[in-house]
Amino acid sequence: MVRISVVILNWNGKKLLEQFLPSVVQHSSDEECSVIVADNSSNDDSLEFLTIHYPDLPVIVLDKNYGFADGYNKALQQLDTEYVVLLNSDVETTPDWLLPLISYMDAHPEVAAVQPKIRSYKEKGRFEYAGASGGFIDRYGYPFCRGRILHVVEEDQRQYDTEIPVFWATGACLCIRKKDYTEAGGLDGRFFAHMEEIDLCWRLNARGRRVMCVPSSVVYHVGGASLNQDNPKKMYLNFRNNLLMIYKNIPQRIYHSTFILRIFFDILACMRLLLKGNFKSARAVVDAYRDFLKMRPLYKPVREENLRKTTVEHIPTQYRKSILMDFYFRGKRTYTAVFGKGEEITRNEN
Repeated sequence: MVRISVVILNWNGKKLLEQFLPSVVQHSSDEECSVIVADNSSNDDSLEFLTIHYPDLPVIVLDKNYGFADGYNKALQQLDTEYVVLLNSDVETTPDWLLPLISYMDAHPEVAAVQPKIRSYKEKGRFEYAGASGGFIDRYGYPFCRGRILHVVEEDQRQYDTEIPVFWATGACLCIRKKDYTEAGGLDGRFFAHMEEIDLCWRLNARGRRVMCVPSSVVYHVGGASLNQDNPKKMYLNFRNNLLMIYKNIPQRIYHSTFILRIFFDILACMRLLLKGNFKSARAVVDAYRDFLKMRPLYKPVREENLRKTTVEHIPTQYRKSILMDFYFRGKRTYTAVFGKGEEITRNEN
């Protein structure tokens, strides 16, 4: 009986499928697990490649490119398994990578989602930017990871090998109960791409479900396969979606103070980009704010629903200080430097 669906969302990614699908199929296919490719209406030779080389592999063909968020929503609607794993097409799996994740979920019904430890495919001794060994956000909505603070990515010296609760699990490799995914509303399709997994995990945490990192499972992620870190479009989506995410989820008691300081920090970021000559990226930040203000009225009912369903207003895994202040003014550029060797983010108070 198939309990686990490993779903790879593809859009014009034939080369990535050629490179990474073999390891996923080799390490994931058994009587309990099925590997599935969901195709976002590719116009390259992806489907032909799958037909020729993986004729028995289930393929979900979507009628257009729905982006990362709604692409997964559309694909997962067609599945009826206990667990689903959202796996990027540029991830190399390792032998038995699924076992620790599923075993942990089986043993902890209060946990909605888990992620493995994510190492860089290009520098295999280092953590990968988008996930590392578990994700967090600070009180102003800025994400960081255990193993990556802003742009500083650490070497993996097994310093973050403990299982801990996290605020968010990376969408590069997100193992989640299908029931929790559906009940929380899935990924926000209007985001298109970027920040959607953090937004989903925020809802899960706020509704009393837990998110964990299980580092005994390891995968390798290329990262930036669709858009690199300096791409203005990626900058735009990250800022716009982050602002929408905060608006959707932040408690009313800290709403105004958070946004006032958040705008101040983002003005400083925009000025820094201008001083560095990154005019397109600075414009992307301005455009993100413009479109956030346009979209905010559409999200008012969503915010009201999220607040109504919130049962945990003080989420223990949200950092109650500013990661930017720690990084730039206190010189704390690693997770251990910020939180100490005990790795107890919940010790940090307002």
